[in-house]
Amino acid sequence: MGIFKKRSIKSLGKKKSDMPEGLWNKCPSCGAIIDEITLKQRHRVCSKCDHHFTINSQERVELLLDPGSFEEMDAGIESVDALKFKGYMDKVKNYQQKTGMRDAVLTGRGSIVDCPVTIAVMDFRFLGASMGSAVGEKITRAIEVATKEKRGVIVVCASGGARMHEGILSLMQMAKTSGALARHSKAGLPYIAVLTHPTTGGVTASFATLGDVIIAEPKCMIGFAGPRVVKETTHQNLPPGFQTAEFLLEHGLVDIIVSRSDMRERLGQLLNFMLPQRKPVE
Repeated sequence: MGIFKKRSIKSLGKKKSDMPEGLWNKCPSCGAIIDEITLKQRHRVCSKCDHHFTINSQERVELLLDPGSFEEMDAGIESVDALKFKGYMDKVKNYQQKTGMRDAVLTGRGSIVDCPVTIAVMDFRFLGASMGSAVGEKITRAIEVATKEKRGVIVVCASGGARMHEGILSLMQMAKTSGALARHSKAGLPYIAVLTHPTTGGVTASFATLGDVIIAEPKCMIGFAGPRVVKETTHQNLPPGFQTAEFLLEHGLVDIIVSRSDMRERLGQLLNFMLPQRKPVE
């Protein structure tokens, strides 16, 4: 028998209150207990079952973009309560304090394997990354800058859908972002959509599924309405794996499934192939 024994989780404290916060994470897929350091080193992917935990927008930017290349755009844009929806501004301010963000998307210029891009990363921590007027405006501006500067566009999608607190103003963002992408495509420039868990509602029905290439992370949920709503509406039993990335790859909506650790390299390959050839600097 060895002299030293690995300490068990039980030995750290009898009560939940005795356990320091943020040291351990339980995988929702396989139930494995993973320490925070290991999880962070693996880009928040379970070492047992390859479950992809949700990551925030800043972590995603650091994962995908070349070091030091990110330049944030439109940091001050935030939603207003045009419809006077009761309690809406209180919720917005609460999430601003919790996340340090003005709204549910982070946008900016950068490069991926030296390929110039503008990137928009939705952050599910902020009101479920629901798409309000500020989110739509920031994504539209990022696309327009990419068109003007001849960059590729990357949008990392994760959303519960349109933001109900803004009503029709939220739904208008579907058309606005789609129009900007149409002009970007007409300019002969690439747009790659990266779908993460979950991507639903008006985001799925607009820019999330308009990519020249649509990439998804493994096992993420992608759909318009949720499975329960679909089942209650159609009165049909849903097929196994309905609305997962793997199901949608098989049925043609998703082009490729890429693990998080390989995402930057794959995006670089695609951008290098799809971007117009740049003239060498003399």
